[in-house]
Amino acid sequence: MYNKGLYNDWVPKPAQLLLIILLLAVVMPLGGVYVGNISYIVSRTGAMTEYFMWANYATTIGMGACMPVVLRMKMRFKVRDKMTVLLVLLGLLSYLNSTTLDPMIFVFSSLCIGFLKMMVTIELFLPLMAMIGNRGIFYGAFYTFVLVLNQISGYYAAQVSINYNWQHFYVIMAVACFVLALVHWGFMHDKYFALKVPLHYIDWLSILLFVSTFMFSAYVFSFGKQQDWLNSKNIINASIAAFLSFALLTIRQLTLKRPYLSFKIFTKNNVQHGLFMLFMLGMFLGTTTIQNSFAVGVLGYDQLTNAKLNLLMIPGLIVAGVIAIFWFKKEIPLKMFIFSGFSAMLGYAIVMYFSMVLEFNYENWYLPMFLKGYGMGSLFISVWFYTLDKLEMDDMLAAIGLVLVWRTFLAVGVFSAVYSWFLYHFQVVSIGDLAVYMDGMTVTSQNAAAFKAIQLNAIIVAGKKIFGYIILAGICVLVYVFIHHFGKERFGYVRFVKILSGKSALARKRLRERKRLLHEIKDAAGPAL
Repeated sequence: MYNKGLYNDWVPKPAQLLLIILLLAVVMPLGGVYVGNISYIVSRTGAMTEYFMWANYATTIGMGACMPVVLRMKMRFKVRDKMTVLLVLLGLLSYLNSTTLDPMIFVFSSLCIGFLKMMVTIELFLPLMAMIGNRGIFYGAFYTFVLVLNQISGYYAAQVSINYNWQHFYVIMAVACFVLALVHWGFMHDKYFALKVPLHYIDWLSILLFVSTFMFSAYVFSFGKQQDWLNSKNIINASIAAFLSFALLTIRQLTLKRPYLSFKIFTKNNVQHGLFMLFMLGMFLGTTTIQNSFAVGVLGYDQLTNAKLNLLMIPGLIVAGVIAIFWFKKEIPLKMFIFSGFSAMLGYAIVMYFSMVLEFNYENWYLPMFLKGYGMGSLFISVWFYTLDKLEMDDMLAAIGLVLVWRTFLAVGVFSAVYSWFLYHFQVVSIGDLAVYMDGMTVTSQNAAAFKAIQLNAIIVAGKKIFGYIILAGICVLVYVFIHHFGKERFGYVRFVKILSGKSALARKRLRERKRLLHEIKDAAGPAL
């Protein structure tokens, strides 16, 4: 007997919704490292920050590696057994992180946490999609909830680390996982989702090659600046290993009867343009590197105050979610919604360009962080919807892992690494320019404190230069979005011919069937950050 729900029939519907929200509140922000307490882990373990950046990327890579096999995992095990075991494993991994001082354990556990939590997340989308119905409205509500939740979890990770210790937040998350496992063992039904399928069709070697490709790439992005990029043998070897792993992965997919990945969807027009827009979104999200350098290095914020800045994005995220719900409810074309998101990101860059001064007050953050929050929320919702819209389910499931890694890891990782290097390079250039006005007569023991002001101004100048280039690129992105057709029929007679031939009705029927069957799988990958 099959049951597509999660809980026993005797559990009231409001209680089921509450349990799902509790699961989301614990599982979605769960990770191997938390941005809010990385500095405290670094100071306690004595390891380099780059290891924990690598671990942060590993969580996303684990989620991407799980996506192509998540449906088979969903249909292989009973819901209660699977959820209980997964929550216990996530709790154990979180507890492991609270007891170790080895940074490589953080990297490995982050990879495993990403893989396991994607299987948990999948289970939550069928009932939520059934409640909301409209996929676009679901995106608007769910993305807003998840993005707000991530900002709050980062803040509390910093606060708990200050008030107690960095281990305490991991222990809290572990206890929450154990409690939820116990609760769901009592409330979930003991039935299969659908026809039981075997696991031996999963190509574990392909998963290993996928993980190898992007973990080596993450090593390059994380340690590139620290090891001076191509002047380091480790960076060169890791780059070669990433390239060879991807080549072997591609060759293996072409020879398998049931490939782990599919590259068919990357020939679709909307996927190609969607990937480009996701890459441009990474260009704006990567500015967190510059923002942190300015907030901590120039303004002297502590980690908790710096974490509070992310809370200022919440009003913008909520506004984006409300507008998205209205937009999809009225079935308005996505073009101007996407345009508004990139405009908000461009506005954030412009405000930061003109506002980065030594006299910057905390209240000056309200406008740029609101714009950043709105831009992030609207683009995460709309561009992801557009990229994966109207795709064949089989092809989409076999490639969505790559799309997820592209959006959350590659795009952000590339620009974060580039900004980090240019931030350092432009500081050196700025100090060299300022050195023209310094000599032994003007710099004495009485005014040696001027060196600090020179350094701070060098950081500001470097940040302004990068934001200036981002503004120029952002203008080009706005022009691109404005002239892009977003799937609109260029000639009316094409649609008329489709109606006469009956193809339009067939297309609508096939679209309804795809939405009814497995839309929650596609939507599950969206909120990964």
